[in-house]
Amino acid sequence: MTEHDEDLVASTTEGFKVGEKKTIEEYQNLDKEDEALNRWKASLGLATGTPIGDPNDPRKCIIKSLALEVEGRPDVVIELSAPGALENLKNQPFTIKEGATFRIKVVFQVHHEVLSGLKYLQVVKRKGVRVSKDEEMLGSYAPSTANKPVYEKKFHPEEAPSGMLARGHYNAVSKFLDDDSTNHLQFEWSFDISKDW
Repeated sequence: MTEHDEDLVASTTEGFKVGEKKTIEEYQNLDKEDEALNRWKASLGLATGTPIGDPNDPRKCIIKSLALEVEGRPDVVIELSAPGALENLKNQPFTIKEGATFRIKVVFQVHHEVLSGLKYLQVVKRKGVRVSKDEEMLGSYAPSTANKPVYEKKFHPEEAPSGMLARGHYNAVSKFLDDDSTNHLQFEWSFDISKDW
């Protein structure tokens, strides 16, 4: 349990109940005559190719990489499938220029079944005090196929804080979870806000 665990709880909507789990075949056969439902199933990408998930790998969602995008600068890409990638994040902070507009991009795969309500939670602390808590809804996705091996989602743009008081070192913890509260990935990382790149 990390110092951030109590902060990394997803917000909930009162009265919302997670729907009944269904297999891919059940979704494909569900109300075939319902045009609106067929459009929804098509938007998820159901029945668009052969699933690529390894039957021996129980993971439903595999986060392949994260990137920090800043206009006019090369992306900072973190390949999460590389050995030791997560362990090194906390000890190798990256720099963000104060006042810069940036956004995060995630690349991931979905295996075995429909992934419902994937969301990203992030808590940022400075000197042990929480300075922000963010939640980004990423959506629902069908299993990755040979036709669509990965999904890519860009988060809403953010602006780094500015000024002498904002500059310094920050620690963060991030988590990807779904409507079933399955934690697909949790990791600690750090960054520095500085006057320049």
